[in-house]
Amino acid sequence: MKTKTMAIVAYITIIGWIISYLEFKKTTEKSNLVNYHLGQALGVIITSIVLSILSSIILAILPSLGMIFYLVMLVPLVLLLFGAIAASNEVEKPVPLIGKVFEGKFNFKS
Repeated sequence: MKTKTMAIVAYITIIGWIISYLEFKKTTEKSNLVNYHLGQALGVIITSIVLSILSSIILAILPSLGMIFYLVMLVPLVLLLFGAIAASNEVEKPVPLIGKVFEGKFNFKS
């Protein structure tokens, strides 16, 4: 699989991230682009899980906020799309809002 393809596939749900990670580990030449986007995608996935747990707790307490939290849960999808666009353009650009937090936190080259 090409490096650009691995970087894009990393943003396609957790299964796509795992496939991209396994392909990246098999390659002999480790690409900085794939390493960067694996970290960004993992950051978005972690944020999505935390956001889901928090919204479930809040919705259990205040069910009238349901419509607002349904819209909030679209944020990770939008972030994944922005990341996939950056990966397809082959740039190491962080995803909006949370990308800077996860920059350099993960290293998949070893």
